[in-house]
Amino acid sequence: MPAEWEKHEATWISWPHADGQSFPESYDLVVPTLVKMAVALAESEILRINISNPDQEKEVRSLLASKAPMERIEFHANPTNEPWCRDHGPIFVKRDQSPTIAINDFGYNAWGGKYPPYDADDVVPTRIAQYFGLPLFHPGFILEGGSIDPNGNGTLLTTESCLLNPNRNPSLSKEQIEQGLRDYLGVEQILWLGDGIEGDDTDGHVDDITRFVSRDTVVTVVEPNQADPNHLPLKENLERLHGMKLHDGTPLKVIEMPMPPRIDREGIRLPASHANFYIANESVLMPAFGGASDVEAVEILAELFPTRMIRPIDCRELIWGLGAFHCLTQQQPA
Repeated sequence: MPAEWEKHEATWISWPHADGQSFPESYDLVVPTLVKMAVALAESEILRINISNPDQEKEVRSLLASKAPMERIEFHANPTNEPWCRDHGPIFVKRDQSPTIAINDFGYNAWGGKYPPYDADDVVPTRIAQYFGLPLFHPGFILEGGSIDPNGNGTLLTTESCLLNPNRNPSLSKEQIEQGLRDYLGVEQILWLGDGIEGDDTDGHVDDITRFVSRDTVVTVVEPNQADPNHLPLKENLERLHGMKLHDGTPLKVIEMPMPPRIDREGIRLPASHANFYIANESVLMPAFGGASDVEAVEILAELFPTRMIRPIDCRELIWGLGAFHCLTQQQPA
C-alpha cells in the first residue's frame, strides 16, 4: 500500500445524503465545506464521486459547476449509506505485474455495527474494481481505512483500541490481524499505539492522532491541558512513538501538533483533530476549527510539505458528523 503522499491518479469521495445519519438536521450547513473540499481536490487531481442516483448527481453537479474544474470530476453510480469513503471505499495496493494496481475489499461493519444499515457501503470496493476491471482481493476480515496509516516503505501505524476491539474481528488474535495486514497491504512492520481521542465513535482511528508524513517521520497530536480527557492517552501514545524504530533500525522522528479547542454539541464531545488532514497531489486539506491552533498546525504542515499548498478549511460544522477530510477521502495511486 503506497504512502498517501505518493502520486495519485485520483481521489474518491462518497457524497452524503440529506436524510443520512451522519449530519442529523444539518446537511445544508455542511454542504459549503463539502464543496470547498471537492473544489480543492479537483484542482489537484481527478475527483471521483460516488453517487447513489441521478437526482443526487444532478444536485452535486449544480453545487460544483460554477466553482470546480468539472472536466476533472467523474461521477460513479455506487450507492452508499454514509459518506465516509476512507472506511468503506477501496484500499488500493500496487504490484509488479499488470495491471499495476489492485483493490482490497476488506469487510465493513460501520465501526462495530454502530450505524446500520451499511450493506451498500460494504460493497463499494467490489463495484469499483469491477467497473475498472482491476484485480480484487477479499481479505476476509473487518478493516477500515482510517484505522491504518502506512509509510509506503513497509511500516504501518494503527491502534489497539480499534483493531483489537472485539466488535471488529472477535475470532482473530493480534498475531492473526498482523499477518492479515502483511499479506494484503505488503507491510513488514506494524507499530501499535493505544487509545484514540474522546468522541471518536470509531473506537480510536489512528488518522485522528498520528500520521506518517515521510518514511521515517510522523506528526502526532498532543493535549497539554492535564484536565482534558485526551491528555493522558495522547501522552502515552507520544511516549510509545519516541521508543519506536522502523524495521531497518531507523529511529522514528516525531513532530508534535496541537489539538484544537474542545468542541461540544448537544452534550457530545466531538473528535476535532488537525491530524485528520488529507494529502492530495498538490495540496494538503487541513481541518480548521477557529482557534489559535489552526495557525500552528498550518505552519507545521507547510514545513513538512513544502511543495504543496496547505488548505485550511473550517470544519466546525463538518465535525458534527464525527469525521473530517481524511475520513471522507480515499486515494487511488497512479
